[in-house]
Amino acid sequence: MPLLEQVLEKYPQQVKLVYKNFPLRSHSYSAPAALAALAAHRQDRFWEFHDRLFENYRQLNDRKIRGIAAQMGLDLQTFEKDRRDPGLIALVNRDIREGHKAGVRGTPSVFINGIKLNARSMQAFDASIRRALALARK
Repeated sequence: MPLLEQVLEKYPQQVKLVYKNFPLRSHSYSAPAALAALAAHRQDRFWEFHDRLFENYRQLNDRKIRGIAAQMGLDLQTFEKDRRDPGLIALVNRDIREGHKAGVRGTPSVFINGIKLNARSMQAFDASIRRALALARK
């Protein structure tokens, strides 16, 4: 089971996962992929689409992105329209600005109550979450 799923399972009432887009400039299809995942979200398929994008990150191009959408059975006309939606473009741009402001340098980046978690292990999550919960009780 992926680490974030383990964290959410262990802390179902205390932890909320908030996903932000931060397409990397070094990957020419990361921004189109982010928009495609948001378009898939409008058809309630964000995480499945997201995971397939990451499985295929080395082969990403418009054809591959559209192929993933087709394989998943998304409404392609709606999907293509949503990929070009100025509202989704603005959302990705806002996420990028927020990431820069928070000090994000790469992906994935994890923050717990605004504090960047550098070590990504269950032990590191446990310690950071317990610390955040203790501070919240004070």
